[in-house]
Amino acid sequence: MTKQVALVGGTGKLGTIIHKVIDELDGFEVVRVLTSSSDMNEIDGVDLVIDATTPQVSVDVVRAAIDRGINVLVGTSGWSAERIALVRPLVEAAGSGVVFIPNFSLGSVVGSAFAAAAAPLFASVEIIEAHRDTKIDSPSGTAVRTAELVAAARTELGPVNAPHVDQRARGQQVAGVPVHSLRRPGVIARQEVILSGPGESLTLTHDTVDSAQAYAPGIRLAVPFAYTAEGVIVGLENMIEIGVQVRS
Repeated sequence: MTKQVALVGGTGKLGTIIHKVIDELDGFEVVRVLTSSSDMNEIDGVDLVIDATTPQVSVDVVRAAIDRGINVLVGTSGWSAERIALVRPLVEAAGSGVVFIPNFSLGSVVGSAFAAAAAPLFASVEIIEAHRDTKIDSPSGTAVRTAELVAAARTELGPVNAPHVDQRARGQQVAGVPVHSLRRPGVIARQEVILSGPGESLTLTHDTVDSAQAYAPGIRLAVPFAYTAEGVIVGLENMIEIGVQVRS
């Protein structure tokens, strides 16, 4: 039986890409397209909710899905580990599943995993991320997730070396990692993780040059995964074999 999907934020850039992918995906059909201002009662009766809204609206979408016992796939950025922690008891009580995907790009997920794997070997780690000037949140969800993975990988070693973080020009600290955000025209998405140690530096760079093509493979993996998910799951790395251990 075809699973019915409610796509919230379906008229935006990411929502449009998700809609197109689902149209070509066996076993799933978008039956309702909602905007950020839609009444959440419109999700009643569907099999899966997909959220591609804004950080402010996303909270309401996730809460509405949990209240109805419907699994939800969250593609909206802005969900830090602290915000996700608030959702966990609600999901456990409802017996449903929520899957948070900071970035649907396979390359981005691999890059973040490599950064986490290398983090225990370098005392200094900083992140520079760039997106188009219309992106309303910063740091990006990908940068937040990468910083959290780096911090988790260094649990036994302690935080990265980040001097002078009291100065605003040193960026925003996320899980103890300095993150610098650029917002400029002509950019889709770019992230650099710069790891430095005595006498050497390693830079891991990921560029998104076509969001529709870059996100489609991850969306195809995430939609059926989210439908059967139990509890709270964060990251596309749970659906692919990367070859390095990722500690969340």
